[in-house]
Amino acid sequence: MCNQMVGKHLLLLLSWEVLRFLLSNLRMWIEDYRFDGFRFDGVTSMLYHHHGIGTGFSGDYNEYFGLHVDEDALCYLMLANHMIKFLHPECITIAEDVSGMPALCRPVAEGGGGFDYRLAMAIPDKWIQIIKELKDEDWNMGNIVHTLTNRRYEEKYIAYAESHDQALVGDKTLAFRLMDAEMYTNMSVLSPLTPVIDRGIQLHKMIRLITHALGGESYLNFMGNEFGHPEWLDFPRRGNNESYHYARRQFNLTEDHLLRYRFLNAFDRDMNKWEEKFGWLASPPAYVSEKHESNKVIAFERAGLIFIFNFHPYQSYVDYRVGIETPGKYEILLDSDAAEYGGHQRLDHSTEYFSEEYPHNYRPNSLMQSNSQTTFSQHPRRCLRHHIEVYIPSRVAIVLQNMDIPK
Repeated sequence: MCNQMVGKHLLLLLSWEVLRFLLSNLRMWIEDYRFDGFRFDGVTSMLYHHHGIGTGFSGDYNEYFGLHVDEDALCYLMLANHMIKFLHPECITIAEDVSGMPALCRPVAEGGGGFDYRLAMAIPDKWIQIIKELKDEDWNMGNIVHTLTNRRYEEKYIAYAESHDQALVGDKTLAFRLMDAEMYTNMSVLSPLTPVIDRGIQLHKMIRLITHALGGESYLNFMGNEFGHPEWLDFPRRGNNESYHYARRQFNLTEDHLLRYRFLNAFDRDMNKWEEKFGWLASPPAYVSEKHESNKVIAFERAGLIFIFNFHPYQSYVDYRVGIETPGKYEILLDSDAAEYGGHQRLDHSTEYFSEEYPHNYRPNSLMQSNSQTTFSQHPRRCLRHHIEVYIPSRVAIVLQNMDIPK
């Protein structure tokens, strides 16, 4: 059978012969070609008889457990994951699913689908939508936080700011969306730093860090995203006369010290270095204490670190009060405004931030100046008894480390 909408064949998964073929195929790639994992493409199309075509998913459980679920396909996925884990426990499996099927990434023994991770596919789409459709002053902090944290409890997600869907021909990379044609003329350090390039570099760092720290339990870079690759991918085809011109990634751009790509690459290097040390991806989900709409500030705690983002295009804040869980002396661990990352060096890295016991009139989640308009969800609220006061320049992300906690 063939699914005409997506141009893919639908296998008769009820057949023992088909199951043997598919399972032996998986085993062959692992044992003969030393594959260490699989990304299952188009899982949504497999899970439902309607293949996800013309169907929206609101989160209602009736959408996931009705007669429209393809039980044969679901059983195959469970069987495939069980076999892979039984024979090769070190292998990982990743599901590309846009429906949010519950328990897809829980063990088969618990009645789950058996996948290790699912792709957080809404995140890169959200960033492109924001950049394309909204002025910087209109960015909605609550909507950004919701997109980054909207995931199944105790199911692991892979967060990413950009993927092949954004970088293939017909679309633009995240960096190109931000800086467009000026990437061809003004990325040299010998030329003046234009407002477009400055905005693009600062936001590119902030978008990657908040996605990395808040968006999931793993992080995916896509072929040059780590340094802001300017061009799209286009493989040889009839429409481009079988050209290989854009079938490439220019990794040499980071090696030219006269180009600003090295700043973005250095930030990615240190972001991943500190994650490796503190392990925020393996930590429980972040506790978001601030998503202030008018100030454009987001703050949260994860793995004992304080992450603070000021997305405001021009407003900086002095002595901004940040509610924290653990008292102590804090210092800057990562600063997107540092010179080595192409920033403006507005923060003094020798500054020490000492917490104070001040519960903000017992307002929960309060990270504020005196007139905060912090938004809240309907979840149970928690009062943060301590706070620190920090200087937050515009378009800057800061990560603070508690120096009183043993390393």
